[in-house]
Amino acid sequence: MDRIMSRALVGYAPRLAATGFHPLDGARFLRDEHRADERLVRLVANHSFALLEAEERALVEVLEAEFPLLEEPRLVDALVYCDMTTTPDGERTTAEERVAEIVGRYGAESVVGRFIRRASPEIFTAVERVEAALEAQPR
Repeated sequence: MDRIMSRALVGYAPRLAATGFHPLDGARFLRDEHRADERLVRLVANHSFALLEAEERALVEVLEAEFPLLEEPRLVDALVYCDMTTTPDGERTTAEERVAEIVGRYGAESVVGRFIRRASPEIFTAVERVEAALEAQPR
């Protein structure tokens, strides 16, 4: 339960929401208050194609300058998979259901709704790559 609550709060908590963009706010919190590992902070800042949402919010330059994308495609895909196959309360779901849930929660024409619809093809492809890699693992 603590992990679920932590996931829900990093970047969303009112005292952290300086920009209102949870990937950036959460990454800054981890970097500035917890001195978290740079790799982890960059993953948080850029999770699930956050750069596309940063475009919607006119924060691309800020995000790119503070937290450049990691050049570790497998790791990035794994984080997308974890984020997009888990509900906000920690239950398993499909990426399609997760995207629909996000659009439903925020509205199709909201900043988040526009972003998630733009990002969904890349999200689905990343999830498919992870699922294929998992299926290829010996059991």
